Amino acid sequence: MNRESIEVLKNIYKPYKYTIQGSAHILKSTSGDVVLKEKKNDIQNLYQYLQSRGFSSFPNLLDDSRDGVNVFEYLDTNEIPLEQKAEDFILLVASLHAKTSYEKNAALDDFKKIYELIHDKIEYLKYYYDSLYQDYFQQVYPSPHAYFFLTHFSKIYASLMYSEKELEVWYSHAKELKQYRVCQIHHHLSLEHYLCGKKEALCSWEHSKKDSPVLDLIEFYQQNYFELNFEHLMEKYYSICPWSQEEKELFYTMIAIPFKFEEKGSEFEVVSNVRKVLDYVYRTEELIKAEQGKK
Repeated sequence: MNRESIEVLKNIYKPYKYTIQGSAHILKSTSGDVVLKEKKNDIQNLYQYLQSRGFSSFPNLLDDSRDGVNVFEYLDTNEIPLEQKAEDFILLVASLHAKTSYEKNAALDDFKKIYELIHDKIEYLKYYYDSLYQDYFQQVYPSPHAYFFLTHFSKIYASLMYSEKELEVWYSHAKELKQYRVCQIHHHLSLEHYLCGKKEALCSWEHSKKDSPVLDLIEFYQQNYFELNFEHLMEKYYSICPWSQEEKELFYTMIAIPFKFEEKGSEFEVVSNVRKVLDYVYRTEELIKAEQGKK
């Protein structure tokens, strides 16, 4: 962020309190509270587009004339139960996707690139986890984390095999599509970016772009799979922004891919890392089974 612009803005607003939260610089002053964010894309143009589609749940842009810095209004957020906040949040995201959706003509390369990226990721993780299994299996006295991994390896590998099979199903359907949905996605979804005070708003739009709504929900799921009831949240989302069969297939294929656990830290920490992968696999399996049970 441009430091000269920040100093100029400090002189203008004369804040009595100046704090930094993540990438946001918050100035609280008697003339009004503002948030300074690094200028990364044309937020003004994005906001105009969103408003033209009937979506205005974002902090007002007060000043974009400064070099490298945008000035936004500061919005307070209320403390509400996590589950209620998540439900309000997912309904707002669904509204964003629904209001900005349109059909784009499909080219085979569009889906082939996605297929190859996912396929390569699955193959890499299969190789990684299989190599880890072989290494641990040959140990005469495996460590606690190695033994824990060996006893649950089949579950992790089965999740990868499921993703591989479902990827082929998705690709066989996607190849037949003449058009597919794109919309304005936030591309940095987090409950921390949801403000629910006097005004309901999503902030931090610096990574926003036009793409499949599936990308937004994959990211949000991977961040919050353990704390939130995604079966309920997805039902709420679909009530406003229904997905096609191909979109659902891609979403559930992607979230079924387990992440790579790290062999870092103390033995207790590494065991915890294995446990986190297993938690993800089991939670995701429950969600997918619930979705399949509705068909």
